[in-house]
Amino acid sequence: MPRLKLTKTVVDAAQPKKDPYELRDAAIPGFLLKVTPTGRKVFMVAYVANNGQRRKPAIGRFGEITVEQARDIARDWLADVRKGKDPSAEKSAARRAPILTELFERFIADYSEPRNKPSTVEANRGYGKLYIIPHLGQIKVADVTRADISSLMKKMARTPTNANRVLSAVRKMFNMAEVWGMRSDGSNPCRHVPKFPERGKTRLITDAELKRLYAYLNKAETEGLEHPFILLAVRLQFEFAARMSEILKLEWTWVDLYNRRVAWPDSKTGGMSKPMSAEAVRLLEAAPRLEKSPYVCPSVFDPNRPMSKHTYYKGWRRILGRAGLPHIGTHGIRHRSATDIANSGIPVKVGMALTAHKTVTMFMRYVHTEDDPVRAAADAVASRRQGLIGGAVAAAATKSAPPPIIAPETVAESTAEADKPLGFEDGNYKSRTKLGNYRPFRHRGGPNRAVPLGTKRTADEAKEAGARSVRS
Repeated sequence: MPRLKLTKTVVDAAQPKKDPYELRDAAIPGFLLKVTPTGRKVFMVAYVANNGQRRKPAIGRFGEITVEQARDIARDWLADVRKGKDPSAEKSAARRAPILTELFERFIADYSEPRNKPSTVEANRGYGKLYIIPHLGQIKVADVTRADISSLMKKMARTPTNANRVLSAVRKMFNMAEVWGMRSDGSNPCRHVPKFPERGKTRLITDAELKRLYAYLNKAETEGLEHPFILLAVRLQFEFAARMSEILKLEWTWVDLYNRRVAWPDSKTGGMSKPMSAEAVRLLEAAPRLEKSPYVCPSVFDPNRPMSKHTYYKGWRRILGRAGLPHIGTHGIRHRSATDIANSGIPVKVGMALTAHKTVTMFMRYVHTEDDPVRAAADAVASRRQGLIGGAVAAAATKSAPPPIIAPETVAESTAEADKPLGFEDGNYKSRTKLGNYRPFRHRGGPNRAVPLGTKRTADEAKEAGARSVRS
């Protein structure tokens, strides 16, 4: 095999032969040019890896890169070999590296399906089909950057709530990518990517609104103004601090009136069990029961089906309107119940058991601060402050009493010539105030002009002022 320094002239002069052959560079051992029978000329580098295996990866094709560019790459690769690396293996691994579409499919199969509810799995599939794969699907998992995630969020800016849900799914997906060895630890590109502020914050039902609401519920129940199942659903949602879906899907077989407990085999957060208050027991004992319906609040059209969200929501809106209350979503009932739980003075852990929240953070998101406790706290702070400074204020008041306040009528009546202060007759007094003759010193032209402490009039100004005083 001939050895000579590879240059453009040498490479151009190399002609194809019947069999492929190599031209090795004399300057850099391992750097070579391979010429195929078809005339293809490829730069390569030969080396022995640390595991003893011989490698000869291709650097690039002549024409796509120059001789000097190929030589620089060969020099860098050989330097990596001396450091214990294997450029050929790394190159092969990069070619085999999974793209985001493959990661998403594994995320659904190995993570979401075994752990999430079917509705959550379907939601994740929808996020992937509509947003994740179209925008990021062909990018290598290891190559996805924070800028790529930010770009995805920017494209979804018009739907902030949906964008935040997609971001949460992508964040979990890249967490699993680290677990599965597709990315290095701590390299999640979703870190520090902010969520959008979501519109439509749930408003708290105030105490006055709650009284008016229950007054109408009692009236509607007595006079038959609303369907009894809708009234029952509203009252039960308050008593259980429950989600709307939990009340609508509630079955009689889940209710244990003897032990005063209700067990949901499935909910948004999985299976849960709640104790019943005395009011909840009373409501369920007095509730009408359809013979063949398994549901506590069945559909008003089909007893074999639970009440639809649409029916319940329309009934709730109608109740608010007839009670003279502003609109608030049905989830506001859960917010009000959680606030009542927190303000009852019970431990947070017990409150979380009543609302079925998994974390304290999520529980506190449902707790609102009412005006009356805040106002009482402000009054308490002010009272304490007055208690501290009251003695000093009283002592100061006994030493120097403030001058009496003169009524405007009194001042208006004392406009006689004798009562006019110095400065009226000079024609420069143009005050618009009804009380007194106060003018800032800078705007007084008479001898009664106020002079700031530490200053003095000029001699001429003083003489002129004295002359005006004598003339008057």
